[in-house]
Amino acid sequence: MVATTGRRSITDVSISDVDLVALAGAGDSEAFDVLAQRHLPRMHSVCRRVTGNEHDALDALQDALTAAWQRIGDFDGRAQIGTWLYRVAANAAVDEVRRRRRRPTTSEDLPATATPVAVWEDVVADRLTVDWAVAQLPAPFRTAIVLRDLCGLTYKEIAEMRQIPIDTVKSQIFRGRQALGDLLRLRGLAV
Repeated sequence: MVATTGRRSITDVSISDVDLVALAGAGDSEAFDVLAQRHLPRMHSVCRRVTGNEHDALDALQDALTAAWQRIGDFDGRAQIGTWLYRVAANAAVDEVRRRRRRPTTSEDLPATATPVAVWEDVVADRLTVDWAVAQLPAPFRTAIVLRDLCGLTYKEIAEMRQIPIDTVKSQIFRGRQALGDLLRLRGLAV
């Protein structure tokens, strides 16, 4: 049976995120599924970029979805639901990176030393190069850059989320962007 709001089904693309949040907050898991599907690609992207690999990104994404479902009733509407979900994803990814540091390193966990060379379009090659370069950054720099440039969080929001001083956030973003630029120049991308 499909849940409805008035005459619209929650699978109706015209139903707003606000309506889905209200339904999900009241315990409607189907409404949460629709909401999560709308924001899943960006949540996955945040997790992928923060963790630096697909396996950890999927673990973080699963944790993020579980946490979002458990806390959707606490969503207060001060931010857009997408922003809130991206923060939940970023927090889960940061937690996954912390857990990974406590695990023994295997050869699969080591960063790749080269980017894919067999690509068909320059745009795809550039994107892969940028993704590779971001993955090479130390975790604090990578996390700060992803949260700022991909998630659009303010310095203050990043500092609060990571429980570090705002000047540290600014420094990590600055130094991370410098390192990213150096890596991209080495790969032939003008920055």
